Amino acid sequence: MNKLFTWFKSNYETALYIVASALLLLALIKPEIQLKQEVHNYLLLADVSQSMNAEDVKLNNQNVSRMAYTKHLMTKIVESSPCGTHISVGVFASDNVALLINPLEVCENYDVLNDTIDHIEWRMAWKGDSRLTIGVRAAATLFDSLNTPAKLLFFTDGDEAPKLNVTIRQNLDGVQIGKHVLFVGVGGKEHVAVPRYNSLNKWVGFWPSGENNSTGGGVNYTDTSQDEPDPQVASAEYDRYLSKLEDEHLKELAAEIKASYIEGSNTPQFYEYVQEQKPAASFVTAYSVRWIYLLLAIILILSTYIPSFIKR
Repeated sequence: MNKLFTWFKSNYETALYIVASALLLLALIKPEIQLKQEVHNYLLLADVSQSMNAEDVKLNNQNVSRMAYTKHLMTKIVESSPCGTHISVGVFASDNVALLINPLEVCENYDVLNDTIDHIEWRMAWKGDSRLTIGVRAAATLFDSLNTPAKLLFFTDGDEAPKLNVTIRQNLDGVQIGKHVLFVGVGGKEHVAVPRYNSLNKWVGFWPSGENNSTGGGVNYTDTSQDEPDPQVASAEYDRYLSKLEDEHLKELAAEIKASYIEGSNTPQFYEYVQEQKPAASFVTAYSVRWIYLLLAIILILSTYIPSFIKR
């Protein structure tokens, strides 16, 4: 022991460099420990009904569709989420929802999540119309199928088609997931026409109004493949179906099931609000301890200069 101490005293710089080199080598092999921790688990649900093609929101000072804006917001949520966060992605159309990918850890699956979001479009809709109140029940069923608590972020303009009336309005008393739901409103506050595309995603005009919107009727979206190659479009500007962000309807819907509502905006405040939500699940995640090895190596290297500093 005395010989070892004597050698270390005479060769302390060499010893410290050897240990520091060993720590740096350990840092290269991505050391990780498994920890069970409370993390965010988001289910990002995008409305893909055709009113989401309306172009009344801005990105980089240019008008874009509500769909494009939704995808941008979802991508930024993925980007701003810390490692350990789990995210799944789904879509809503007509009166139902579908899960595109199961919960994935955001850092290990960053490209997969962004690619999935990037490919969301209106042609994913399996049926026309947009019955949001019925879709809420379907979302509750999907939520239960995850088998893991999650925060559901439902991106929608709240535009029901056909328009709500007493005969088609759903009673949502039995929906129990309200505290886990955040409705994210997307769209402008003024009515705009809804573009219509054919099955090749080519713009052909605007959706016709159908019955007068104020009477509780409104357009009935249909499967565009049924009237190819010339889908029916509005014959004149006055005949166009008009749509806007139905924020009051979304607020009422949120209050009915005890959920929350926020208007989606491409601002730091919006992304901070999302990240401030209470962690929804417990996952066993790999926690990197590389920084510990690197910090110790730096301390040892700096320690080689201590004797010289003391002498000075």
